[in-house]
Order: sequence, then C-alpha cells, then structure tokens
Amino acid sequence: MNTETLAAAQEIDFSLLALFARATLTVKMVMLMLLAMSFWSWAITIKKHIAFRLARSESAVFDQAFWSGEPLDELFERIGSEPVGASEKIFASGMLEWRRSHRDDGGLIAGAQARIDRSMDVAIAKQSERLNNGLSFLATTGSTAPFIGLFGTVWGIKHAFEQIAVSQNTSLAVVAPGIAEALLATGIGLMAAIPAVVFYNKLNADSEHIIGGYEAFADEFSTILSRQLDA
Repeated sequence: MNTETLAAAQEIDFSLLALFARATLTVKMVMLMLLAMSFWSWAITIKKHIAFRLARSESAVFDQAFWSGEPLDELFERIGSEPVGASEKIFASGMLEWRRSHRDDGGLIAGAQARIDRSMDVAIAKQSERLNNGLSFLATTGSTAPFIGLFGTVWGIKHAFEQIAVSQNTSLAVVAPGIAEALLATGIGLMAAIPAVVFYNKLNADSEHIIGGYEAFADEFSTILSRQLDA
C-alpha cells in the first residue's frame, strides 16, 4: 500500500455518526428502523418488568389475606365486585358466580361448579393476555432484526461496488468507507436482536410462572367451593 493511499484512508472519519451520514438513504432508513425497534423493545422490557413485579407483589398480599382464615364472604365484601389486582379479580369472578348460582330459597342452581370454574378461567385468560401483551414484538424483533440489518449491509455493499466501478479505483480509501457503512447496519441489527431475544425468554418465563400461580390459586379456590357444594 503506497503512502498516499494510506494517508487518504487515515483522513476518513469512521465514527458512527460519520458512517451514518455517508450511508445511502435506503441504509439510513434500515438503521433508523432498527434503532426504533431496539428502543421500543427496551421500553416494553422495562414496562413488563415493573408490571410483573407488581403482579407478584399483589399476589403475595392477596394470598396472605386469602389464607388468613377470614371468611370468604367478608373478604369478597372488602375487595368488592370490581377489584384492581389480578388475583383479586380471579377470586371475585369465582365468588360472584358462586352467589349468582344460589336461588332465592337458598338452594344451588345445577352446574354451579362448572360455571364457577369457567368464570375463573375467563378471568385468568384476560390476565394472561394482559401479561403477554407486547412480548410478541420482542419475539418479532429478535427474529427479524438481524435479517433487516443484513439487507442494509447487502444494499450498502452494492452501493460501494458501484462507487468502485464509477471511480475505477479499488484503493482502501474508496472501498473501506462503503464497506464500513454497510457493516454498521448489521451491527445495529444484532444490537436490537440480541437483547430482544434474551428479554423475551426471561419475560415469557416470568409470565408463565405468574399465570401458573393464578391457575394454582383457581384450582385451590375451586376445591374449597366444591367442598361447600358437596356439603
């Protein structure tokens, strides 16, 4: 490599902002899309982390109240028919159906147990949908961001080769900037994809654990009501 070519290469600015500024419009759009996906993934992750922590805290408080020995009717009256917490909503849905299943003479309408179970299943499904809302975006980002970045890289390399053909010069000063700009798109794609995959797996496992707790509580509550029905 001659001295003039080396000096020209050293004068080129390879900072991230400079690489972005020199990129073609298509590559810039790819980079901006990937940055937006990364930002939104982090926002969802932080939001879900806070929501899951509140859900676990609420469940712990309610479980303590439920197993404290307080009569279920009194607990239901204290919580009300429109509670805020997820565990309270599941409990309230079962208790509300339990009360609706009683006739005016105090007897029970046939099929009460099945209706109570279905009512709590519906409440659990709603809470499951709320907990999992947004996680699909993390999965989509994790699976598509590398390929979107690769598209930007391919497009940038194509543009670099076109510049080489136009200038009829294959020196480092001509080749390096275009290749570096193209590879930046892949780097941003990986930067968006890797955290999204990690956070999706973690949050999905946390969601399943919380929902499993709801289902376990519903089964225990259903068993208690079943004993009263049999009695």
